[in-house]
Amino acid sequence: MHGSEQSGYGLWLMVILNSAIFIIFAFSFTKPKSKRDWRSLGGFSAFILALFTEMYGFPLTLYFMSGWLSEKYPALDIFSHNNGHIWATILDTKINPHFHPIHIASNVFIVIGFVMLSSAWKVLHQAQRNGSVATTGLYDKLRHPQYVGFVLIMFGFLLMWPTILTIAMFPILLFMYYRLGKAEEKDSIRDFGQTYVDYMKRTPAYIPKWEKLFPKKREV
Repeated sequence: MHGSEQSGYGLWLMVILNSAIFIIFAFSFTKPKSKRDWRSLGGFSAFILALFTEMYGFPLTLYFMSGWLSEKYPALDIFSHNNGHIWATILDTKINPHFHPIHIASNVFIVIGFVMLSSAWKVLHQAQRNGSVATTGLYDKLRHPQYVGFVLIMFGFLLMWPTILTIAMFPILLFMYYRLGKAEEKDSIRDFGQTYVDYMKRTPAYIPKWEKLFPKKREV
């Protein structure tokens, strides 16, 4: 069976097209203007490019794991695209990888992340036009919903198709978004003063409060 299926790699057009689609989506949802915005999008774009390079181009992670996989699963066609869904392969499930619970969960994270990017940008754009602090919509729940959106998308892809490079990049990008958030807060305190300080006191940076997400209904 080994080598019987057509290789799912070396498809560089797929690498370019898929990378372009997700990067353009992110661009359209965030409309970067400042250097900070471009750094945020740039880190995300590097992650996406690394991901799809391994998903369709050159499977570096599978080459590193090929000895162990060949020994544990001697009949496995390692370099078919379906077997690149490493969770389904390691867990030895008979489910189509695209319908595997892990794959479905990863899609949920990705969709939520893009929804957050789109929703947060609308609020932020309106606040920038008004010269005020963004405090409505997702900004009522979190100070940095766009950065959280980027992280959720990357985590979803990491769950779907973990690779050596993206696993190494993920914590670095987490730290980058943390630093970007801190720099954004510093600028906002300079621009809005006590108004933003008060906003920081009542609104968490990255993890929303339970009561903010699910407010209790008032008794009549």
